[in-house]
Amino acid sequence: MANANGAFGLRPIGVVGQAANTTGMTEYRIASGNTNPIFQGSPVIPLSTGFIDRVGAQAGGTVGLVGVFHGCEYVSSTTGETIFSNFWPGSGASSVFPVKAFVYDNPMQTFEITSDGTLTDEDTARTHVFANANFATAQNGSTTTGISSAKLAVGTINTTANLNLRIMGIVDDPSSSDFAAEGIGLIVRLNNSFNSANGAIAGGTVSTTGV
Repeated sequence: MANANGAFGLRPIGVVGQAANTTGMTEYRIASGNTNPIFQGSPVIPLSTGFIDRVGAQAGGTVGLVGVFHGCEYVSSTTGETIFSNFWPGSGASSVFPVKAFVYDNPMQTFEITSDGTLTDEDTARTHVFANANFATAQNGSTTTGISSAKLAVGTINTTANLNLRIMGIVDDPSSSDFAAEGIGLIVRLNNSFNSANGAIAGGTVSTTGV
């Protein structure tokens, strides 16, 4: 049976522990000349230039993630109007005015993300909780909906420390409960978040070029 879940990237659902769940965001900046589209629910990285950008690889890359992109505000280069959008279109989107990006950047924020493949059964899926994983298609999304198409790559699940996601649990969703099919909702947090005490991913550095 197919699961109802499609791809939507990382969707904020809570925080670890008893802290207040504000799903709060911080304002960052995207370079006005950035031609890379950034979709809602996409992981983003910090640049040495003071801007943020999308991750440098489909699997997530080796730069510590600053957070998850929610949306942006920019001035259209064609109409001169201020645009509020759930994704950054990239090429030709903005004039010289600042591009404001809103990012879920709490290192303890938890997110829901769907699996890109089968987890076999619920018992097997449970053995993956507290393991790490990387993304599948972390850079992609829909220019119609503005939503990321990122999923968790089941084939990458491992104890390897520098993988981008830490699996914290399984979403209880009757409409997406066929563990033999893709689309199982998993609860994750960003592993080695750039804003956490341990900083960027071990072996990785702040990118100087983004992608």
